[in-house]
Amino acid sequence: MAEDPKERVNRELIELLNELRVALPGVQVLFAFLLTIPFTQRFSTLGPGDRRVYFVAVITTTISSALLIAPSAHHRARFRTGSKEQILKVANSLALAGMFFLALAMAAAIYVIAHSLYASDVAALVSGALGAGTVLLWFAVPFLYARRDGIAAPPRPGAATTAARRTSPPGDRVP
Repeated sequence: MAEDPKERVNRELIELLNELRVALPGVQVLFAFLLTIPFTQRFSTLGPGDRRVYFVAVITTTISSALLIAPSAHHRARFRTGSKEQILKVANSLALAGMFFLALAMAAAIYVIAHSLYASDVAALVSGALGAGTVLLWFAVPFLYARRDGIAAPPRPGAATTAARRTSPPGDRVP
């Protein structure tokens, strides 16, 4: 039996909130690590460029945390108001943006660590490669395997209803 639109929205929102539960501990660990660095003895040895990159890492981690926590706050603030589909659409965008800022934060943190161990060109190469690899893995790969299945792109929340009308057999179509 096909799920009705209300059941679909409920399921998709639960799935999104569960996915955020996986991402948030990583952001929180990175954030905690970054917040302790200025209080270490070696922080004073960082040059002005490294301090700027460190600050970028802190800011992008903060933005990532805010974006990844926001869907839970939206869900709680709008609980039982009939806004689940709107929350789902916004939460999906917030989660994607949060993951993007997390990738930037990780690359910046890796740069500061690598630069304290090796030359700046090695640090730039390593952090750039890891940052690009993370962005590709998180944002490009899903589109590659979706194409293999004959789908142009993963459906976005709210757009699944239209896609289901076009691609589902008549008996399985969403109203």
